[in-house]
Amino acid sequence: MSATQQSKLVRGYEVVIGLENHVQLSTQSKIFSGSSTAFGAEPNTQASPVDLALPGTLPVMNRGAVERAIRFGLAVGAKVAPLSIFARKNYFYPDLPKGYQISQFEIPVVQGGTVEFFVGDVKHSVNLTRAHLEEDAGKSLHEDYHGQSGIDLNRAGTPLLEIVSEPDMRSGAEACEYAKTLHALVMWLGICDGNMQEGSFRCDVNVSVRKPGSPYGTRREIKNLNSFRNLLQAVDYEVNWQIDEIEDGRTIQQATVLFNPDTGETRAMRSKEDSADYRYFPDPDLPPLVIAPEWVERVRGEMPELPAVMAARFESVDGLPAYDAALMTQSLATARFYEAARDACKAPKLVANWLQGEFSRRLNAEERTIESSPVSAATLAALIGRIQDGTISNNAARQVFEALWTGEGQDVDALIEAKGLKQMSDTGELERILDEVLAANAKSVEEFRAGKDKAFNALVGQAMKATKGKANPAAVNELLKKKLEG
Repeated sequence: MSATQQSKLVRGYEVVIGLENHVQLSTQSKIFSGSSTAFGAEPNTQASPVDLALPGTLPVMNRGAVERAIRFGLAVGAKVAPLSIFARKNYFYPDLPKGYQISQFEIPVVQGGTVEFFVGDVKHSVNLTRAHLEEDAGKSLHEDYHGQSGIDLNRAGTPLLEIVSEPDMRSGAEACEYAKTLHALVMWLGICDGNMQEGSFRCDVNVSVRKPGSPYGTRREIKNLNSFRNLLQAVDYEVNWQIDEIEDGRTIQQATVLFNPDTGETRAMRSKEDSADYRYFPDPDLPPLVIAPEWVERVRGEMPELPAVMAARFESVDGLPAYDAALMTQSLATARFYEAARDACKAPKLVANWLQGEFSRRLNAEERTIESSPVSAATLAALIGRIQDGTISNNAARQVFEALWTGEGQDVDALIEAKGLKQMSDTGELERILDEVLAANAKSVEEFRAGKDKAFNALVGQAMKATKGKANPAAVNELLKKKLEG
């Protein structure tokens, strides 16, 4: 076992994780009917006779849903099946009006594929088993009903693409970054709006533990996680719970569990069914889904530049490290912002550094997206330009950025002037100040000439203090060395 694998062990156990993500496709109508998929309508106002499977109705496949599935398959390098089959998945829930769900079982529309992502600066790759089309169920409502439950069937029949990974992940952090990458990809492709609070992107996580080298343990499935924070917390709790059970001599029972974000705990909801329990059989009302090669090629021709391709371009053309390039392509909006700022100031690495640093910090603190940033790409480029030409130091640039962010102004040069942050560029004045610093710090001068390098840093610090931080550090270093060596 490698050192990396050993570092992933939790209390001596290897964690095994696979994800199933339900992605609500961005069609305006449902997968087998013309009913609207708009979110937030009054309960039961968007459920047609087809959605309810009333006698005499027949489902008709939504072409837009199929195109979105094709787009995803191409993006992850999967096989798009020329022929796939719809099946009935039989189970009985109050919010399932038909008593079955139309899904795909033996022959899904998307087969295989891979998703690559970074955890820190380490690259990971997760294999996909499949992605299949299916319809969503309705929703059970338990609040504001005077102790009773209600059923809203507006969501019944909404098109979903269920993306199933192999059990390739070995930590909650990996599972979280995989889910984030998948979330960003489906939004990049335009096949899903990604709104997790509205249920557009949902995560089911299968978790098991085992001793290294042993067969896979019994898995438990954590259902309907609707935030990445919850996903990470739920996996960490579930892993430790399973280890505690095994260490106490009990066996893990296959089950479906729910995560309570208030307590941070998982609890069993029901015993986990296997495929045989659902009694799958081909849906007699739907013919096989046939996807001609010409259709696939037309969709391929309409695809946007993919994140991996764009990241490779940022590496080869802009000279960004792979990790930086991946971060610049974590969303289409981030990539466009980076490109606009880079083109304006011709400094790819500096732009990437700012977007990963100050920008990311402020966006995260205020839970903003980059689209809502108060600092535009052009303004950031102007700020970076003033660092490049030596007008301001990095420290002064952070002060200007703070002023830009909080709305003190949007003119970089005006803010530099108003705050007196312009670096000292008069060499004669700087030499005079350095002479005074050397005269006042004779001991440090002696120590430097005796071979103590730390003394030089002390002199630089005194020089920056004397200039109130306005001197160009590079100029201070260069002039100070000349004077000391002279």
